[in-house]
Amino acid sequence: MSRAFLIVIDSVGIGGAPDAGEFFNDGVPDSGANTVGHIAEAVGLEVPVLERLGLGAALDLASGVADCGLALSGQGAWGAATEVSRGKDTPSGHWELTGVPVPWDWHSFPDRENSFPADLVAEVCRLAGTGAILGNRHASGTNIIEEEGERHLETGWPICYTSVDSVFQIAAHEEAFGLERLLDLCAALAPRLHEMRVGRVIARPFVGAPGDFRRTQNRKDFAIAPPSPTLCDWAAADGRPVHAVGKIGDIFSMRGITDVAKGDDRALMGHLVRLADTAEDGSLTFANFVEFDSLYGHRRDPVGYRDHLEWFDTALGDLLGRMRAGDLLIVTADHGNDPTWIGTDHTRERVPVLCHGLGARPLGQRAFTDVAASVAAHLGLTERGPGTSFL
Repeated sequence: MSRAFLIVIDSVGIGGAPDAGEFFNDGVPDSGANTVGHIAEAVGLEVPVLERLGLGAALDLASGVADCGLALSGQGAWGAATEVSRGKDTPSGHWELTGVPVPWDWHSFPDRENSFPADLVAEVCRLAGTGAILGNRHASGTNIIEEEGERHLETGWPICYTSVDSVFQIAAHEEAFGLERLLDLCAALAPRLHEMRVGRVIARPFVGAPGDFRRTQNRKDFAIAPPSPTLCDWAAADGRPVHAVGKIGDIFSMRGITDVAKGDDRALMGHLVRLADTAEDGSLTFANFVEFDSLYGHRRDPVGYRDHLEWFDTALGDLLGRMRAGDLLIVTADHGNDPTWIGTDHTRERVPVLCHGLGARPLGQRAFTDVAASVAAHLGLTERGPGTSFL
């Protein structure tokens, strides 16, 4: 019996989504957005391990970008996957990669100012025990704590904001407002938002003083539960350990999850390396690396994004050296977040599917659900889901 490692490098899209014109950033369609391709073209990109797995070939397959300096051949099994869920967000991408396309349209808050209805604002105030909220608009999380943090310290009012995604985010100072109070507020509010088909209520704690506010690693996502069993549930039903690394536990509401490791991306890679050394035969290790998205994509920082990809590439080389005979490792993504694009939100893109353990061969254009079906087939799970295995 062998193991499976499914690694989602959050937002590392490769362009070419056939419906990108139906998704927007600041009123501009995502047609032509290409996270990896545009980073390589704008600031250069040296990722020899990902190239050996087939990243350049997958990029060319997804979007026809063949001249950005990435090799067009690889020693892994490579392909490009297209999403069908009507969202370019974390839950949609992760759920569909684990066999569950989202069967509904997410609710979002389209008004950029005064984004939330009065009754929802009143409910936040009631639960928080405050007279008002701050923010109430579309915003970058780092920008809004700079803009509202001082007033938050003066008033004690929570900072509430959103984006084009289906999210309701609450930022508060860990010491002045209280971390547990913030988490309790988000947990209490989440059922109402989930009834509205808002995908996530996100606690965004920060520390520091005016001019030096910093978000902490204590973020917590209160996500709506998947509408049907996912790859994690299939594995758990067969008695397999499911090791979650990063925010996987939050995204899947802890369903089917055996244990969770959290931290920044470098700490997460350390956890992943330890699991490569110790995880049981037949286990699933499911990891999400989020800083590509949160620190560089949303902030439209192509240099920072490139540097983080190059760090990940080096660390991935060490991880691959720890794989056992018969292990399957898949590197993929959940959506795009092109740091050269207009606006600050995710971009609708295809994603790479790069496999170690299947030999060197093209996988072609795939569905997100094919990833789940392939992992399930590799592990010999009873449930295989709606996708087609590429094993």
